[in-house]
Amino acid sequence: MSAPKKVRSMFATAALLISFGAAATQPIVDVGRLEYEGACAVCHGSTGKGDGVFASQLVAKVPDLTTLASRNKGVFPFDHVYQTIDGRTEVAAHGSREMPVWGRGFRQQSSMYFSTVPADNTESVARSRILALTEYIYRLQGN
Repeated sequence: MSAPKKVRSMFATAALLISFGAAATQPIVDVGRLEYEGACAVCHGSTGKGDGVFASQLVAKVPDLTTLASRNKGVFPFDHVYQTIDGRTEVAAHGSREMPVWGRGFRQQSSMYFSTVPADNTESVARSRILALTEYIYRLQGN
């Protein structure tokens, strides 16, 4: 290998190692937790027990999100939780909807908060946020 190529190779390797080191020191962002704190905690409480600051102001009792799996024979009802958060599909058998329709809100917020999201791709951002939130609620089980 010629000297200039060797120097370029060394610089490329050094840059790669530096970028790995920088990535390792970046804090991990818990998107699901952030979504929960921003959208759910006010009613469901910071721990998901249904004791948020607005819970006493609501007509219907706010459910304890930490017992969803235990109330469903030990299986976390992932799809039901996802659909409930999304809220855009009304299920007549479930009665009236008390919870906000987050799917619509997340989609509308996509273009406002995330400038890099193409206008025709806001649905995927909304779905990603709902998935992260559903997964976080899964992690609350048994707490």
